[in-house]
Amino acid sequence: MKNIISKFLLATTCAGLTLTSCDIERLPNGSMATEDITSDPNTYLDGLVRGAYAQLKTWSDPMHRLGEYAGDNMMIRGSSTDAFYEFISYSRTANNYRLQNFWDYGYKAVAQTSNIIKMIEEGQSPDIDNKLGECYYIRGMMYFYLTRAFARPYYQAPDKNLGVPIVNGTPDDLENLQMPDRATVAQSYAQAIADLRKAESMLTINDGPAYASKGAAQAMLSRVYLYMSGTYSNPNTQYADSSAYYATQVINSGEYQLLPNEEFKLYNTYTPENNNESIFVVKRVASEFSGYDHYYGIGGMYANIGGMGWGEMFASAKYIDLLNETGRNDWRPDRKKIVDARANFIEPQYVQDDNGNYTEVFRFIKNVYDASGKHTNYNYVQAKLNKNGNQYTCTETVNDVETTYPMTVIDEAQQIYSVKYSDGNTYTGVIDYQMKLNRVYPEFYITKCSREGEDSHLHSPIISRLGELYLNRAEAYAKLGRYGEALGDLNTIRERSIPGEGYASLDATNAQQLIDKERQLELAYQAERSYDVFRNGESLTRHYPGPQNAMEDIPATEYRVTYFIPQTAINSYPSGSTLTQNPLDNSGVILN
Repeated sequence: MKNIISKFLLATTCAGLTLTSCDIERLPNGSMATEDITSDPNTYLDGLVRGAYAQLKTWSDPMHRLGEYAGDNMMIRGSSTDAFYEFISYSRTANNYRLQNFWDYGYKAVAQTSNIIKMIEEGQSPDIDNKLGECYYIRGMMYFYLTRAFARPYYQAPDKNLGVPIVNGTPDDLENLQMPDRATVAQSYAQAIADLRKAESMLTINDGPAYASKGAAQAMLSRVYLYMSGTYSNPNTQYADSSAYYATQVINSGEYQLLPNEEFKLYNTYTPENNNESIFVVKRVASEFSGYDHYYGIGGMYANIGGMGWGEMFASAKYIDLLNETGRNDWRPDRKKIVDARANFIEPQYVQDDNGNYTEVFRFIKNVYDASGKHTNYNYVQAKLNKNGNQYTCTETVNDVETTYPMTVIDEAQQIYSVKYSDGNTYTGVIDYQMKLNRVYPEFYITKCSREGEDSHLHSPIISRLGELYLNRAEAYAKLGRYGEALGDLNTIRERSIPGEGYASLDATNAQQLIDKERQLELAYQAERSYDVFRNGESLTRHYPGPQNAMEDIPATEYRVTYFIPQTAINSYPSGSTLTQNPLDNSGVILN
């Protein structure tokens, strides 16, 4: 029998097993014998490890969609038949091909890295040990990402709730294959931590953010421990301390630097190797895409650039309000003023006539009511602006009927006004230029996931960057009651984007609100938001225009907080083995 391992290490969809073949006389194309690899790892190991990185490229697309679409930073123009709409609408099903891809490619990465770890002996050389450290990093990261998507938040009975299957490499007995059911949440996190700490000890080379490094392992450990640190009202101080410790290791290493304000405004345009803030990213290059395929990149849903991209998802009104909280960000081309640097990743699409002129409107958000008078949603209004000296009115036309509203000054310098609307409510809005509509929604394009080194939707998904580590440490310090230190870290990030607008104080009464707000502002469109909400025991609120149920809040105790295990994975389990599905309703949720 000859033990064979493919360069791409074929993994099963049930749990990412890498299979060996036997009783064959010829190696398949693109494959190599195990004994050849182990006898000469310097020749073959680099290619095997690069194959593990390659799995991350397909994995990172659904990873982003699961984490970001379920949050409150974006809205979509309308319902969609695409599987990603289930993430937005919280209509959880087990038959979702994007969910399946996230599971499959996550476990393929686990399988590939595990077999390399089993095959190659440690201690042969610093370079070989570093490659093994990269494998441990990828595997630990995968276990963490899989667990946070398919398992309950850590503060909810981690010794009772199920995490994910732990399958570290090809089983020795394939003839009598038995697959493990899901480990507990506590065991799954322990596996991720063990792998990441092993990576930390073995990684001695930093080849840039496209590759695992000691800093990448420490950054991920800081996040994992933060997820284990409990809620603000009931913190786990041991894990909070560990999160702060690892964040400090990264911050104090001197290997990464926060971009200053003006450079940070262009953060999305830098390639990873030219961005001193990037710690680890899933590196993409333009040659991996044709022009048409830019439609299907992460940024393609958020904007249309150079005729590429769907441009069907926009910054939510909630996120825009956060950006404008300390002062209006004015995106009008002839009056542009960016108050919060993060507003530079939003690009409203304005209407121009044939002569290139804009139309002034008063834009606000109104309540939507059904026939019975029940408040059911929200919608934008763009009412034509009328000027009479210093007096402003606005005119809305509905079903060919014009209604004119007097406007009351709220902040004249920022052109913020209010109107008493026909439904009896008073709404506040801004004078702006008329924006293009997609269906009924203004196109607030999101470009944080586009324009990496070129004017397209090229984007290398961010796994870790230095800005997150300051926020991790701020939250950990707050949970430890070290509010002065937490405030310093929080203001480091806040004042980078809004100079001179740091928070005056931080204590038990406002720490959660302010830290959560800065995390939402800073980490938007990096697939973190929904998990941040639920791990701290909060409800996700999406009270803004969009086809989502705007009147429904999703509490952290809800069964829909976790994704269903893909049915294909359950069906692929061999006879005699069980892969347990998540609860199908709230009655099956274990909270303590």
